[in-house]
Amino acid sequence: MVTDCAPVLRLSPIVVYCACRIKNFHWITRTYQSCNDIIRGPEITALNDMDLKAYMQQLGQQARIASRAIAAASTETKNAALLAIAEALDNNRANVLKANAFDMQNGRDNGLDAALLDRLELNDARVDAMIEGLRQVAELPDPIGVISDRETRPSGIEVARMRVPLGVVGIIYESRPNVTVDAASLCLKSGNATILRGGSEAIESNRAIADCIRKGLASTGLPETIVQVIEITDRAAVGELITMTDSVDVIIPRGGKSLIERISCEARVPVIKHLDGICHVYIDDKADLEMAFNIAMNAKTHRYGVCNAMETLLVAKAVASEILPRLAEAYRAKGVELRGCEQTCAIIDCPPATEEDWHTEYLAPILSIKVVADMDEAMTHIARYGSHHTESIVTTDDSRSSRFLAEVDSSSVMVNASTRFADGFEYGLGAEIGISTDKIHARGPVGLEGLTSQKWVVFGHGEIRQ
Repeated sequence: MVTDCAPVLRLSPIVVYCACRIKNFHWITRTYQSCNDIIRGPEITALNDMDLKAYMQQLGQQARIASRAIAAASTETKNAALLAIAEALDNNRANVLKANAFDMQNGRDNGLDAALLDRLELNDARVDAMIEGLRQVAELPDPIGVISDRETRPSGIEVARMRVPLGVVGIIYESRPNVTVDAASLCLKSGNATILRGGSEAIESNRAIADCIRKGLASTGLPETIVQVIEITDRAAVGELITMTDSVDVIIPRGGKSLIERISCEARVPVIKHLDGICHVYIDDKADLEMAFNIAMNAKTHRYGVCNAMETLLVAKAVASEILPRLAEAYRAKGVELRGCEQTCAIIDCPPATEEDWHTEYLAPILSIKVVADMDEAMTHIARYGSHHTESIVTTDDSRSSRFLAEVDSSSVMVNASTRFADGFEYGLGAEIGISTDKIHARGPVGLEGLTSQKWVVFGHGEIRQ
């Protein structure tokens, strides 16, 4: 560790200590009154502008160099690193849980609500899940180097496409420290270096997990800088990261709408994102109503705080009186608050939905219901209020389902299935880094292949262009 901090050995011991606290960063020159001032990270909560910029630039430069090493690594080496990280996490779980306990206490002291504390908390079961996730990613097919679409041209050359890493991926996320492992594992397997910026509420957990990741990488001879966790909680670090066009190739934000909106507006680096998940299920007048009931219940009540949960139910007028009372009774039994259009309120007892309701991703046991004349009105509603995430139609009419698939402009469009299936694991991707509602590069659940690109490769036999 001392060799990492050689440039500041002329400074006081306290400054040497705080420089060591920020892994691989050498030039912090702030001073403190006592050692108590630098315990548990306050010294790296915020830096002056010059220190912050230098720190972030160094992370970026190290990631760019490391990206070449991981891009050239064999599948065997990457898998060995993933398994070594899993072993390090298992061997150091006591340290990880201790760090998380510190974050949890800080969260309670700072008034975090129960939902945020739940996302923040780690326990043995969640650590086990992180370990199992690493092992599962190690078992996934490696997309890097795969050559496809090989074709011989009239000139005699053969052209094809080779799948390659994106390079350096910056990932910004909130609350859940397990994302540190998920993101690191997917980026590593897809041949990318990554810079991770977790939420300030999880800083000690993320530091402990990052230490396990470094140990796993080092044990397989890979640079520790393939995965770097930003160890300062200053929000200005995010502003630096999303503008580092020389060293970061893509940003993936995972968090609340305000975070993603800020990054989308301020980033100079390309962003893979979705703002929110206002997902719809439309029950057609030619639906199997038993199937429709099961899908509508599952899409809303399987889990509430996820982006692929249904937030608005659209029901064809011809079947509304038959299915809505049964659905309303079942939803209320599960504690779901219903809000409806005028026609809905005439069929079931519920408060009227407002214009804002149609625009809202509740992430809660609340559901808006609208009765529509037909599928065309349903698609018009989705086009106006949807977020291009996931929509589903329940119908037995093949022509209508074909139109719905073709005309609804969302990243996932379904027929006779719950929106809860809009998930990388369920799609056979093995795991996902997030969901994109954009139309360029990746769309829908983003797995290993979404963290890659393709380049043209040409095989010749001495041909020259005539």
